[in-house]
Parts: sequence; C-alpha cells; structure tokens
Amino acid sequence: MLGRISGAFGASPPVERPSTWFTWHSDLVRGNVRVLDLACGTGRHALAAAELGASVVAVDSDAAKLKAGRKAADQRNVSVEWVQADLERYPLPVGEFDVVMVFNYLVRQRMPEILRAIKPGGFLLAETFLESQRDHGWGPKSDDHLLRPGELALLVRPLEIVQSREALDFHGGRPMSVASVVAQRVAE
Repeated sequence: MLGRISGAFGASPPVERPSTWFTWHSDLVRGNVRVLDLACGTGRHALAAAELGASVVAVDSDAAKLKAGRKAADQRNVSVEWVQADLERYPLPVGEFDVVMVFNYLVRQRMPEILRAIKPGGFLLAETFLESQRDHGWGPKSDDHLLRPGELALLVRPLEIVQSREALDFHGGRPMSVASVVAQRVAE
C-alpha cells in the first residue's frame, strides 16, 4: 500500500508514513534531542524521529494504535516510550522537550501547556486541518477540530515562527487542507 508502512500480516493497523511537513523539518529531530509526540496515533512521526536518533515520548489515548506503534518500533529496532493517556488531562512537563510534535490534533485550550513543554531554544513542529478540509469529504467536521485561516500563528504565540504555511497537501493520495508551523521558544 502506498503511504503506509506494514510489516507482517496481523491485527495491528499499519503505520502511515510521516507527513511531508515532518520530512521537510526532520533536521530538528536528528541526534540527541528529546521529542514529545502528542496524539501520536500509530506513531508515524515518533518512529521516524526515533530512527533519526531522538529520544521520543509518544502519547495517545487509543490502546490499539499504541500497540501497532510498539509492534512497528520492535520491527524497526527503535526505542520509543509509549504512553496511553487522555490528552485533555495528560500532565505536560514544563521545559523538558527539545521538540514537541502535534500532527492532526487540535485542543485549543491546551496549547499554552503544550508550548510550555518546549525547552528554551526548542521547537514546536505542528500541522493540522483547516476548516476547508470539510470540502474534501473526509477528516474532522467539528469547528472544535478545524483551524480558521491564520489561527495557528495566533495559537503558537509567544513562540517565534520559523516557517509556516496554509496549503493543500496530499497524504496517502488524499487531499488535506492544512496549516503547518515550525516555531521556536526563544532562549531566555
């Protein structure tokens, strides 16, 4: 299957390839950096970061997806700390991560806590759906889970935006209307 990484046949769902936004900015997760992947799903970004040498903590509420991620990590011989937790209540440590990744997940009220988890000098690497995603017939439908145009730049304040976009991208052959950002916590 294009766009997915699958191992032996089994009950675990396959792990998708990382997004192009992650791939373009993978230099942020190379080497000895500590990475937090929130709403990791099956771990497509967590696994890719671990393969690049990062120490990764991956958090999601879905036990089946985490199980698939663990299986993929074992097959790839990489280490990821998998945490099953309610993302709306999971306590985020302050200033412990060089990179925090958030892909296809949006809980506006937690954004200040997410940003505080980044070390001074560290980065947020994020991408999620825009309201125009509804036009593509798949993905979230609720305004609670869709960004308005220009909103992501406001949500990442006070971080300094290094690069951002609002674009139509394709993942696994499906169109995705997304807002993406790399933002840095300025060293204090």
